[in-house]
Amino acid sequence: MRVDDLLSAGRTTSFEFFPPKNDTEEQRLATALDELAGLAPNFVSVTYRGGASSRERTFRLVRRLHDEGLMEPMAHLTCVHHTRDELRSILGDYRDAGVENLMLLGGDADPASGAVGELRHADELVALARTVGEFCIGVAAQPSGHPDSPDLTTDRRRLAAKLALADFAVTQLFFESDEWRRLVDELADLGSDKPVLPGIMPVTTVASVATMRGMGGHVPDWLQARLEAAAGKGPAAVREAGISAATELCAALLEAGAPGLHFYTLNRSTATREIVARLKS
Repeated sequence: MRVDDLLSAGRTTSFEFFPPKNDTEEQRLATALDELAGLAPNFVSVTYRGGASSRERTFRLVRRLHDEGLMEPMAHLTCVHHTRDELRSILGDYRDAGVENLMLLGGDADPASGAVGELRHADELVALARTVGEFCIGVAAQPSGHPDSPDLTTDRRRLAAKLALADFAVTQLFFESDEWRRLVDELADLGSDKPVLPGIMPVTTVASVATMRGMGGHVPDWLQARLEAAAGKGPAAVREAGISAATELCAALLEAGAPGLHFYTLNRSTATREIVARLKS
Protein backbone atom coordinates (compact mmCIF):
# COMPACT_ATOMS: atom_id res chain seq x y z
CA MET A 1 0.00 0.00 0.00
CA ARG A 2 1.00 3.60 -0.53
CA VAL A 3 2.08 5.43 2.62
CA ASP A 4 -0.18 8.39 1.83
CA ASP A 5 -3.17 6.01 1.73
CA LEU A 6 -2.10 4.50 5.04
CA LEU A 7 -1.86 7.96 6.59
CA SER A 8 -5.29 8.87 5.24
CA ALA A 9 -6.73 5.76 6.89
CA GLY A 10 -5.43 6.58 10.38
CA ARG A 11 -2.35 6.77 12.58
CA THR A 12 0.63 4.73 11.46
CA THR A 13 3.52 3.01 13.18
CA SER A 14 6.67 2.61 11.11
CA PHE A 15 10.29 1.60 11.56
CA GLU A 16 13.54 2.47 9.83
CA PHE A 17 16.33 0.00 9.07
CA PHE A 18 19.63 0.15 7.23
CA PRO A 19 20.90 -2.55 4.84
CA PRO A 20 23.52 -4.84 6.41
CA LYS A 21 27.16 -4.70 5.31
CA ASN A 22 28.33 -8.06 6.71
CA ASP A 23 27.11 -11.33 8.24
CA THR A 24 26.93 -9.90 11.76
CA GLU A 25 24.73 -7.00 10.63
CA GLU A 26 22.68 -9.41 8.53
CA GLN A 27 21.86 -11.53 11.58
CA ARG A 28 21.09 -8.48 13.71
CA LEU A 29 18.69 -7.18 11.07
CA ALA A 30 17.02 -10.58 10.65
CA THR A 31 16.39 -10.71 14.40
CA ALA A 32 15.02 -7.17 14.50
CA LEU A 33 12.72 -7.79 11.52
CA ASP A 34 11.38 -10.96 13.10
CA GLU A 35 10.74 -9.34 16.48
CA LEU A 36 9.26 -6.12 15.12
CA ALA A 37 6.99 -7.92 12.67
CA GLY A 38 4.86 -8.83 15.67
CA LEU A 39 4.01 -5.15 16.11
CA ALA A 40 2.43 -5.13 12.63
CA PRO A 41 4.01 -1.90 11.39
CA ASN A 42 2.18 -0.07 8.64
CA PHE A 43 5.42 0.31 6.72
CA VAL A 44 9.19 0.26 7.13
CA SER A 45 11.89 2.37 5.49
CA VAL A 46 15.31 1.21 4.32
CA THR A 47 18.13 3.75 4.28
CA TYR A 48 20.68 4.37 1.57
CA ARG A 49 24.33 5.12 2.25
CA GLY A 50 25.24 6.09 -1.31
CA GLY A 51 27.48 4.35 -3.80
CA ALA A 52 26.88 1.30 -5.99
CA SER A 53 27.22 -1.32 -3.24
CA SER A 54 24.88 0.48 -0.85
CA ARG A 55 22.42 1.07 -3.66
CA GLU A 56 22.34 -2.68 -4.39
CA ARG A 57 21.98 -3.61 -0.71
CA THR A 58 19.09 -1.21 -0.26
CA PHE A 59 17.40 -2.47 -3.41
CA ARG A 60 17.79 -6.13 -2.43
CA LEU A 61 16.34 -5.59 1.03
CA VAL A 62 13.43 -3.50 -0.24
CA ARG A 63 12.75 -6.01 -3.00
CA ARG A 64 12.79 -8.91 -0.54
CA LEU A 65 10.39 -7.21 1.85
CA HIS A 66 8.10 -6.36 -1.06
CA ASP A 67 8.18 -9.76 -2.74
CA GLU A 68 7.79 -11.76 0.45
CA GLY A 69 5.05 -9.48 1.77
CA LEU A 70 6.85 -9.24 5.11
CA MET A 71 6.35 -5.51 5.60
CA GLU A 72 5.41 -2.64 3.29
CA PRO A 73 8.79 -1.13 2.31
CA MET A 74 9.81 2.43 1.57
CA ALA A 75 13.17 2.84 -0.18
CA HIS A 76 15.48 5.75 0.56
CA LEU A 77 17.33 7.40 -2.31
CA THR A 78 19.71 10.37 -2.29
CA CYS A 79 20.62 12.52 -5.27
CA VAL A 80 24.16 13.37 -4.15
CA HIS A 81 26.93 11.78 -6.30
CA HIS A 82 24.47 10.54 -8.96
CA THR A 83 23.91 11.71 -12.49
CA ARG A 84 20.38 12.35 -13.66
CA ASP A 85 20.48 9.22 -15.83
CA GLU A 86 21.67 7.07 -12.90
CA LEU A 87 18.84 8.34 -10.75
CA ARG A 88 16.32 7.74 -13.51
CA SER A 89 17.61 4.16 -13.83
CA ILE A 90 17.37 3.50 -10.07
CA LEU A 91 13.86 4.93 -9.97
CA GLY A 92 12.91 2.78 -12.95
CA ASP A 93 14.18 -0.33 -11.16
CA TYR A 94 11.95 0.41 -8.19
CA ARG A 95 8.98 1.11 -10.44
CA ASP A 96 9.50 -2.15 -12.32
CA ALA A 97 9.84 -4.07 -9.04
CA GLY A 98 6.45 -2.75 -7.92
CA VAL A 99 7.87 -0.62 -5.09
CA GLU A 100 5.56 2.37 -4.65
CA ASN A 101 6.98 4.19 -1.63
CA LEU A 102 10.14 6.30 -1.72
CA MET A 103 11.94 8.59 0.71
CA LEU A 104 13.85 11.07 -1.45
CA LEU A 105 16.72 13.03 0.07
CA GLY A 106 19.48 15.38 -0.93
CA GLY A 107 22.13 13.42 0.96
CA ASP A 108 25.48 14.38 2.43
CA ALA A 109 28.33 14.90 0.00
CA ASP A 110 31.50 12.87 0.48
CA PRO A 111 34.45 14.82 -0.99
CA ALA A 112 36.57 11.64 -0.94
CA SER A 113 34.27 9.91 -3.42
CA GLY A 114 35.17 12.22 -6.26
CA ALA A 115 31.66 11.83 -7.68
CA VAL A 116 29.60 14.90 -8.48
CA GLY A 117 25.82 14.71 -8.67
CA GLU A 118 23.77 16.62 -11.21
CA LEU A 119 20.96 17.34 -8.75
CA ARG A 120 21.65 19.38 -5.64
CA HIS A 121 18.44 19.21 -3.62
CA ALA A 122 15.70 16.74 -2.78
CA ASP A 123 12.98 18.76 -4.51
CA GLU A 124 14.82 18.23 -7.81
CA LEU A 125 14.87 14.48 -7.15
CA VAL A 126 11.15 14.50 -6.32
CA ALA A 127 10.42 16.27 -9.60
CA LEU A 128 12.50 13.69 -11.49
CA ALA A 129 10.74 10.78 -9.76
CA ARG A 130 7.37 12.17 -10.84
CA THR A 131 8.44 11.70 -14.47
CA VAL A 132 9.40 8.05 -13.90
CA GLY A 133 6.48 6.50 -12.02
CA GLU A 134 3.41 6.90 -9.86
CA PHE A 135 5.33 6.84 -6.60
CA CYS A 136 4.26 7.88 -3.12
CA ILE A 137 7.06 10.19 -2.06
CA GLY A 138 8.25 11.22 1.38
CA VAL A 139 10.83 13.90 2.18
CA ALA A 140 12.82 14.86 5.25
CA ALA A 141 11.94 17.67 7.65
CA GLN A 142 14.21 19.24 10.26
CA PRO A 143 12.26 20.55 13.30
CA SER A 144 15.11 22.91 14.20
CA GLY A 145 15.93 23.73 10.57
CA HIS A 146 18.41 22.27 8.11
CA PRO A 147 22.01 23.13 9.08
CA ASP A 148 22.63 24.56 5.61
CA SER A 149 19.66 26.95 5.77
CA PRO A 150 20.55 30.59 6.47
CA ASP A 151 17.67 30.92 8.95
CA LEU A 152 14.55 29.11 10.14
CA THR A 153 12.15 31.21 8.07
CA THR A 154 13.98 30.32 4.86
CA ASP A 155 14.11 26.67 5.91
CA ARG A 156 10.34 26.51 6.47
CA ARG A 157 9.64 28.10 3.09
CA ARG A 158 11.91 25.62 1.35
CA LEU A 159 10.31 22.72 3.20
CA ALA A 160 6.80 23.89 2.31
CA ALA A 161 7.84 24.13 -1.36
CA LYS A 162 9.35 20.63 -1.18
CA LEU A 163 6.21 19.24 0.44
CA ALA A 164 4.09 20.76 -2.31
CA LEU A 165 5.81 18.27 -4.65
CA ALA A 166 5.83 15.34 -2.22
CA ASP A 167 3.13 13.42 -0.32
CA PHE A 168 4.37 13.52 3.28
CA ALA A 169 7.42 14.22 5.42
CA VAL A 170 9.31 12.42 8.17
CA THR A 171 11.27 14.48 10.68
CA GLN A 172 14.79 14.00 11.80
CA LEU A 173 15.09 13.02 15.46
CA PHE A 174 14.02 15.47 18.17
CA PHE A 175 13.12 15.23 21.85
CA GLU A 176 10.40 17.72 22.73
CA SER A 177 6.85 17.60 21.36
CA ASP A 178 6.72 21.39 21.01
CA GLU A 179 9.32 21.13 18.26
CA TRP A 180 6.92 19.06 16.14
CA ARG A 181 3.95 21.29 16.98
CA ARG A 182 5.88 24.41 15.98
CA LEU A 183 7.05 22.82 12.73
CA VAL A 184 3.53 21.78 11.73
CA ASP A 185 2.02 25.14 12.71
CA GLU A 186 4.61 27.08 10.73
CA LEU A 187 4.07 24.88 7.69
CA ALA A 188 0.32 25.43 8.00
CA ASP A 189 0.90 29.18 8.03
CA LEU A 190 2.62 28.68 4.67
CA GLY A 191 -0.34 26.75 3.30
CA SER A 192 1.16 23.26 3.68
CA ASP A 193 -1.04 20.59 5.24
CA LYS A 194 0.77 17.42 4.13
CA PRO A 195 1.29 14.87 6.95
CA VAL A 196 4.50 15.23 8.94
CA LEU A 197 5.52 12.06 10.76
CA PRO A 198 7.69 12.58 13.85
CA GLY A 199 10.93 10.59 13.86
CA ILE A 200 11.70 8.97 17.22
CA MET A 201 15.05 7.73 18.56
CA PRO A 202 15.46 7.07 22.28
CA VAL A 203 18.70 8.07 23.97
CA THR A 204 19.74 5.11 26.10
CA THR A 205 23.32 6.03 27.10
CA VAL A 206 24.95 9.25 28.23
CA ALA A 207 27.66 8.79 25.59
CA SER A 208 25.08 8.72 22.80
CA VAL A 209 24.03 12.31 23.53
CA ALA A 210 27.02 13.56 21.53
CA THR A 211 26.13 11.18 18.70
CA MET A 212 22.55 12.45 18.60
CA ARG A 213 23.73 16.03 18.43
CA GLY A 214 26.09 15.08 15.62
CA MET A 215 23.08 13.69 13.75
CA GLY A 216 21.32 17.03 14.04
CA GLY A 217 19.19 16.29 17.08
CA HIS A 218 18.95 19.02 19.72
CA VAL A 219 19.21 17.11 22.99
CA PRO A 220 17.69 19.45 25.60
CA ASP A 221 19.52 20.14 28.83
CA TRP A 222 16.75 18.58 30.92
CA LEU A 223 17.10 15.27 29.09
CA GLN A 224 20.86 15.20 29.44
CA ALA A 225 20.52 16.01 33.14
CA ARG A 226 17.97 13.22 33.53
CA LEU A 227 20.33 10.72 31.93
CA GLU A 228 23.32 11.90 33.95
CA ALA A 229 21.33 11.67 37.18
CA ALA A 230 20.49 8.07 36.34
CA ALA A 231 24.12 7.27 35.48
CA GLY A 232 25.02 6.93 39.14
CA LYS A 233 22.69 3.92 39.35
CA GLY A 234 24.25 2.16 36.38
CA PRO A 235 23.61 1.59 32.65
CA ALA A 236 20.21 -0.04 33.20
CA ALA A 237 18.95 3.06 35.00
CA VAL A 238 20.20 5.31 32.19
CA ARG A 239 18.50 3.12 29.64
CA GLU A 240 15.26 3.22 31.61
CA ALA A 241 15.44 7.01 31.82
CA GLY A 242 15.88 7.23 28.05
CA ILE A 243 13.05 4.81 27.28
CA SER A 244 10.74 6.65 29.66
CA ALA A 245 11.57 10.01 28.08
CA ALA A 246 10.93 8.63 24.59
CA THR A 247 7.63 7.12 25.69
CA GLU A 248 6.54 10.45 27.20
CA LEU A 249 7.49 12.19 23.95
CA CYS A 250 5.46 9.72 21.87
CA ALA A 251 2.42 10.05 24.12
CA ALA A 252 2.58 13.85 23.92
CA LEU A 253 2.89 13.73 20.13
CA LEU A 254 -0.11 11.46 19.76
CA GLU A 255 -2.08 13.71 22.10
CA ALA A 256 -1.10 16.67 19.90
CA GLY A 257 -2.49 14.93 16.82
CA ALA A 258 0.61 13.45 15.18
CA PRO A 259 -0.36 11.25 12.21
CA GLY A 260 1.82 8.43 13.49
CA LEU A 261 5.24 7.56 14.87
CA HIS A 262 8.34 6.64 12.88
CA PHE A 263 11.04 4.86 14.91
CA TYR A 264 14.73 4.93 14.04
CA THR A 265 15.67 1.40 15.14
CA LEU A 266 19.38 1.17 14.24
CA ASN A 267 18.48 -2.43 13.29
CA ARG A 268 17.62 -3.33 16.88
CA SER A 269 14.17 -4.01 18.25
CA THR A 270 14.20 -3.95 22.05
CA ALA A 271 13.83 -0.22 22.73
CA THR A 272 11.16 0.22 20.06
CA ARG A 273 9.17 -2.76 21.33
CA GLU A 274 9.32 -1.44 24.90
CA ILE A 275 8.10 2.03 23.86
CA VAL A 276 5.23 0.65 21.77
CA ALA A 277 4.20 -1.69 24.59
CA ARG A 278 4.16 1.15 27.12
CA LEU A 279 2.08 3.32 24.82
CA LYS A 280 -0.51 0.54 24.59
CA SER A 281 -0.62 -0.09 28.34
